[in-house]
Amino acid sequence: MHRLSSQKPWFDGCVKSKRICIGRETLLLLLAVIVLCALGLAQESTPNSAYQAELERLWKLHPTLELGLPAPDFTLPGVDDKSHSLSDFKNSKLLVIIFTCPHCPAAQLYEDRIKKLVVEYGPKGVAFVAIQPNAPAAASLRELNYTDVDDSMEGMKIRAKYRNFNFPFLYDGDTQAVIEKYGPKATPHAFVFDQERKLRYEGRIDDNMRLASVKTLDLRNALDQLLAGRPVATPHTPVFGCSTKWKSQIEGKQKENQQLQSMPVKLEMATAEDLKKLRANPTGNLMMVNFWATWCGPCVEEFPDLVTTYLMYRSRSFELVTISTDLPEAKEAVEKFLRKEHSVVRNLQFATDDTYGLQAAFDPKWESGVPFTILLAPDGKVIYRHEGEVNLLELRRIILANLPDGGYPGNSAYWANK
Repeated sequence: MHRLSSQKPWFDGCVKSKRICIGRETLLLLLAVIVLCALGLAQESTPNSAYQAELERLWKLHPTLELGLPAPDFTLPGVDDKSHSLSDFKNSKLLVIIFTCPHCPAAQLYEDRIKKLVVEYGPKGVAFVAIQPNAPAAASLRELNYTDVDDSMEGMKIRAKYRNFNFPFLYDGDTQAVIEKYGPKATPHAFVFDQERKLRYEGRIDDNMRLASVKTLDLRNALDQLLAGRPVATPHTPVFGCSTKWKSQIEGKQKENQQLQSMPVKLEMATAEDLKKLRANPTGNLMMVNFWATWCGPCVEEFPDLVTTYLMYRSRSFELVTISTDLPEAKEAVEKFLRKEHSVVRNLQFATDDTYGLQAAFDPKWESGVPFTILLAPDGKVIYRHEGEVNLLELRRIILANLPDGGYPGNSAYWANK
């Protein structure tokens, strides 16, 4: 056998049957590979592990109400501008409290199912109430990537009207004093109380976000069994959706704002050829283009909302390009405005004073002034075009209806079909 050294090796890595020894250099190489692989696996698993650990920490801090305990009392404001209390439902055989919110895509997919439950079980003596549990400031802009509004009372009112909610929708996002007693883990999370207002079921509404794939109607089963005077066969089920956003998380969400403020604001000068290329949308993403000017009041007013819209959807194959129609000599004023609004998107400005020529180069059908906003599919097809100030909610809903579903199958259809 060939020996690398006449001395006894510092590590005798031998297989007894064949006496195959590993030399120092080979061993060091193998150890390096093992360490690198381990580090790679650790880095890959760390985000999920950290997220799960954070969830478990929050669950311990805010435990879910135990089965058999009475419903904690509450008096909360609703989207109808009235206060609603637990005692308002004292005459109902059963009370269902569902913690849900506007921003969560999982919760959105259950809105119609909740409405249907209200219609079917209301006449049977079952009362329904929904409570929005999240502290709005605890959800970062990136976490609003499947919604048109946030979880504020204003956002709740908009969603309730848009989707024609037929149940009370209450807000506890400021103090969270009520949800602290119930401990919802995610949205949606359902709690069912019997006539004595003892908790008899808590968990999911059913077993699949995709309606066509539902096999177990957990909430319905619990209601049917209680109405028949029987105990609930499965009184607890796991929940799936967006985790509850607690006030204690607000400080951590501010890091996103700090990161955004550190991003540079850039401005490019755009020729007619640049605009023709942009109009074809070579990005492969859904792209919104907004033409504006520093001297245009409506442009300046809507500009921050458009940038916010980009920041909400930027993780979902979406881009925003702003184009100033100011004359080239106004570049300094344009840059000043962009810095003020911290426009971290791609910002362009007309490179010449041939405003009409540049206008025609991008879109010959564009016959008016600014603001002018257009939404382009990845193949360049026009999905939306508007001359004048946009209706922000309408625009966001069109964007959401045309973005890929991502991890939430059925989300684009939710926005396409009211």
